[in-house]
Amino acid sequence: MKNLLLGRYIALSSIIHRLDPRLKLVVTLLFIASVLLINNWETLIFLIVITFILMKLSQIGFKIYLKGIKPLIYLILFTVVLQVLFKAGGEIYVEWGIIKISSYGIEHGIFVFFRFVLIIILSTILTLTTKPIQITDAIYFLLKPLKLFKAPIEDITLMLSIALRFIPTLLDETERVMQAQMARGVTFGEGNLLKQMQSLTPIFLPLFANSLNRAEEMANGLEVRGYQVGKKRTSYRSLIFAKKDGVAFFLMIIVIVILFFLRA
Repeated sequence: MKNLLLGRYIALSSIIHRLDPRLKLVVTLLFIASVLLINNWETLIFLIVITFILMKLSQIGFKIYLKGIKPLIYLILFTVVLQVLFKAGGEIYVEWGIIKISSYGIEHGIFVFFRFVLIIILSTILTLTTKPIQITDAIYFLLKPLKLFKAPIEDITLMLSIALRFIPTLLDETERVMQAQMARGVTFGEGNLLKQMQSLTPIFLPLFANSLNRAEEMANGLEVRGYQVGKKRTSYRSLIFAKKDGVAFFLMIIVIVILFFLRA
C-alpha cells in the first residue's frame, strides 16, 4: 500500500512545484497523449529524455518514482508478454501454433512497456509536485466551458477533491489495519485464491466501518460550513499565471512541435 503514490504530495521548492497547476495538468495530459501515440524509436527516446529531465527538475528521488511503478509491474510485464507472443509482423523468429515471436511483436512490446512506465511517471510527477486542492482547482478551470451545458462543475470538483484528499489516508489506514491483524496472527497471501480472499475479511470490515465514520464526519463538516449543492463556490487562493509559467508554456510548445515532426 505504501508504494501507491496516487494523491500523495511531497512538499519541496523545485521549479516544477512552483509552476501553475493548470499548466502542469495540461502538459501532463498532452505528454500522456504523445506517449500513447508513440510509433517510432525517435519519439520514444525523445519522450524518455523529456521525462528524465522533468524527474530531475522535480528534485524527487528516482526510488520514489520506481515505487510508483512497482504495484503495476506484473500487469505491465503480462501485457508486454502478450504483445511479444501474439503480435505478428516483420521477421518471424519463433512460430508455434498461434504463438508468433516476431521483430514487430518485440518492438511493439518494448513500446508498450515504455508507454506504461512513462504514463505512470508523468502522472506521478503531477501528483507528487501538486497539492490535491491545486489539482482540483486546475480541473475546475479546464471544465469551466461545460457550464454552458449546465454541467455541475462545482459538485464534480468537490468529489475529486475529497477523493484525492482521502485516497492516501485510506491507503495508510489499510496498512495500519493489516499490521494490526498480522500482529494478531492473521496471515495474508497464503493458500488458494478462496483462502486469500477470506483472509482479507478482517481488513475490509474495520476499513469499511472507518470509511463510513469519515464520510459522516465530512458530511457534518460541509453542513456546518454552509455548503449547498449547486451553489457557486469561492476560492481562498486565486491561480495566477506568472512569468515562469509563460516560459514553461513556450518550452512545452517547442517540445510538442518536435514531437509532431518526429512522429511524422
